[in-house]
Amino acid sequence: MGQQKFGVIGLAVMGENLALNVERNGFPISVYNRSGDKTEKFMAERAQGKNVHAAYTLEDFVQSLERPRRILVMVKAGGPVDKVIEQLKPLLDEDDMIIDGGNSLYEDTERRTRDLESTGLGFMGMGVSGGEEGALWGPSLMPGGTEASYKELEPILTKIAAQVDDGPCVTYIGPGGAGHYVKMVHNGIEYGDMQLIAEAYDLLKNAVGISNEQLHEIFAEWNKTPELESFLIEITADIFTKKDTETSNHLVDMIVDSAGQKGTGRWTVINALELGVAVPTITAAVNARIMSGIKDERVAAAKELTGPTSKYEGDTQAMINKVRDALYCSKICSYAQGMALLAAASKEFNYNLNLGESARIWKGGCIIRAGFLNKIKKAFDENPGLPNLLLAPEFKQTILDRQDAWREVVGLAGQLGLPVPAFSASLDYFDSYRRGTLPQNLTQAQRDYFGAHTYERIDKPRGEFFHTEWPTK
Repeated sequence: MGQQKFGVIGLAVMGENLALNVERNGFPISVYNRSGDKTEKFMAERAQGKNVHAAYTLEDFVQSLERPRRILVMVKAGGPVDKVIEQLKPLLDEDDMIIDGGNSLYEDTERRTRDLESTGLGFMGMGVSGGEEGALWGPSLMPGGTEASYKELEPILTKIAAQVDDGPCVTYIGPGGAGHYVKMVHNGIEYGDMQLIAEAYDLLKNAVGISNEQLHEIFAEWNKTPELESFLIEITADIFTKKDTETSNHLVDMIVDSAGQKGTGRWTVINALELGVAVPTITAAVNARIMSGIKDERVAAAKELTGPTSKYEGDTQAMINKVRDALYCSKICSYAQGMALLAAASKEFNYNLNLGESARIWKGGCIIRAGFLNKIKKAFDENPGLPNLLLAPEFKQTILDRQDAWREVVGLAGQLGLPVPAFSASLDYFDSYRRGTLPQNLTQAQRDYFGAHTYERIDKPRGEFFHTEWPTK
């Protein structure tokens, strides 16, 4: 029987770094990659002197592992994961476990869990966030599956996860696809965060006329505040210092404004629509990436379609402060939407998610790690049934105190013709949520007029429906 305690299949950057993380924390590993030259390179360049067994066949890989076997699969989501599972199944024994650490769709994880557990094998879908550095030195881990499976892996996972003041950034998320679902929503929030930061940058640079050197100083200062201190703000400050080696210009100015996406943000929006949860900031962020992708069309349109040409002429420092406040208010709304979606999914899929713990494990390792996650955890610890973060006392007061600045920034962007879809969507979300009456009474009247869809009345109990014979031409 093999002696290695953990196996990793897939030696792209994330797989390599997670493998080294596991080995560094005292668990001898075996590694396998479909192309053997990748394995050879890993062993020669990164694994020398370490307790790593290089396998060049799946049979050797499986036999090298201590039973019950624990195998982390780090390959591209979708078909490649299914292919690896099918290749592994005949080689494994009862109680062996496969862990999918990629960005798989939670529905695929649900299916794989059912299929594998019916054969006596274990399966865990585990979200991993933190990029290359996080994978190597401590990511945020979101494992879903049976609680018994988590308990078996807990000694390893708690060692390799990022460590923060209140423990490792890993917890048992919930059954089935819960881990990958939480990772999906994490990524949706990440989309929102990144778009909001991009809009703040656009306003400061193109409305206020702030230089890249000044932008570095502004974002570095913001990163020292309890509200905005975060990994994304930190790296944004760093980006403005990087010069292009070919032109000596700032590198950020040499990068084409066409953003990619791998699908998790889009999945978040689609599922939110299916569950009937409003996530307008995340939706705006996805749409912004889509719009950025039609670069050639936008360049052509810019020659035909004109807009305002004026610039902001007021107090520069005052506007910087207002953009900061607008960014924070919008960020609160983005996280509020993500947490509301998690709450709805927990109920719909019986995940029994702990929202406070979800926020806690995002405090370190992951891309959206931020100081204000402590406030989110506190909000849900104090009120686990909190319907929306906007109602948590601290967040409520923050937005009430800063909404004037937020509104001014969004209004200024409109006047100057600068798109701020995520800032605007966040403000619309706040204004919609805070209003007891919305204009959808007219929508219901229209629906009843053309389709006899019925409506409720304000002077009758909710749940009673009425239809009117509207005038016809």
